[in-house]
Amino acid sequence: MTSNPIARNLDMQSSVSSTRELAHLAWPMLVAQLAMMANAVIDTAMAGRLSVIDLAAVGIAASIMATVLMSLVSVLLALPPIIAHLYGAEKRADVGREIHQGIWISLMLALVAILLLRFPGPFIAISQLQPAVEIKVRAYLTASSWGVPAAFALRLFFGLSMGIGRPRPVMFFNLLSLAIKIPLNALFMYGVSGLPAMDAPGAAVATSADAWLMAVIAWAWCLNHPDYAEFGLRRRFAAPNLAAIREFLKLGIPIGLTFIADVTAFTFMALFIARLGPVVSGAHQIAANLAALAFMIPLSLGNATSILVGQALGAGQPARARRISWEGIRLGMAIAVALCLIFRLGAPQIASFYTTDHRVQAMAIPLIAMVGLYHLGDALQAVTVNALRGYKKSVVPMAIYTVTLWVPGLGGGIVLGLTNAFGPARGAPGFWLAAIASIWLVGGLMALYLDVVSKKHCAP
Repeated sequence: MTSNPIARNLDMQSSVSSTRELAHLAWPMLVAQLAMMANAVIDTAMAGRLSVIDLAAVGIAASIMATVLMSLVSVLLALPPIIAHLYGAEKRADVGREIHQGIWISLMLALVAILLLRFPGPFIAISQLQPAVEIKVRAYLTASSWGVPAAFALRLFFGLSMGIGRPRPVMFFNLLSLAIKIPLNALFMYGVSGLPAMDAPGAAVATSADAWLMAVIAWAWCLNHPDYAEFGLRRRFAAPNLAAIREFLKLGIPIGLTFIADVTAFTFMALFIARLGPVVSGAHQIAANLAALAFMIPLSLGNATSILVGQALGAGQPARARRISWEGIRLGMAIAVALCLIFRLGAPQIASFYTTDHRVQAMAIPLIAMVGLYHLGDALQAVTVNALRGYKKSVVPMAIYTVTLWVPGLGGGIVLGLTNAFGPARGAPGFWLAAIASIWLVGGLMALYLDVVSKKHCAP
């Protein structure tokens, strides 16, 4: 501990400053993330007013679309830390060139996404859909494919804005997108103003139209805004640079694979729990929804941490990058502890908010309390993995995620939840016990790796 009172005062001031910077960047990102989640809620609610078939079609098709699109778009999560490094190093002209290379990468990824959405046979085969539902799912995915290029264009704009520490435009355009989603859905799903009703596929048409509107507006605003002029985005478009693309993908592909490992482990957990019946599955869905909502907070804080770490490293300030990393973790864990207590103490009230079925409520209450424990580990790993992305480290986190979430996580859940290997099968609580253990293991290993990486950067 530092004995010099002046040094202690400077450390305290530096910590307060870092916390303010993190909060300043994180809250607009949180609003933006919640706005994105609300789009799916709107589609589900409006499809539910049509028919059971339309509701099922939207749920299944949206899951397929999200899996395909987010698995590929997540590769572009490499952009914010790359831009942050360049911005911190005062290499403004290189920021524009990096965006140009990002466009080439996006075109390749978008083509893959379009093909998968246009030819969804493997996904349909797994789902074993009724013919009436399959027709609408295929129509939904085809309509979604038209919006793929716009979705990637928006992600490039978001990556640029976040990388330079300006998340408020991202928040604004996500809120604007949310505001026009309901009238667009009504227009295409219900056939307002004389247009034919397209039912469930109309939600995808609305999403694609929304994405194109936002992409055009966002980039038109960006290219004409004086704060973005220094990056030379209007200059002659750069040809593909294989070295730059390779460097981008070296960071981006492991991030994408990490995302896939995380999402698939949670998806298969839900599929296995579904075997236990609709009451147990419903209770699990409540718990899973709470976990996803709570995750938005450390995710936003982690994104802010990644940006500030990248900018500090680009500016040649490794000590500041390390300090920001651990300040982000401390702040994230403090918020997580508060949420854990809320889930533990308010579990009965939360369960009754989600459902009036007393059987589902009784099953959900202990799971909600477990979500609080799960969230503590989830918050630790979310901030830590994003701090590591600020250091441009993604391969080791990918390996940690894949092995830990699938082996002790999902594998342990199957053993504890569905078998008698360690006493009577515990059902859904068994899956959550394994998930808690695995996410804490992920967070702990990631924190140890961050400590090693950050110390190495600080070494003379």
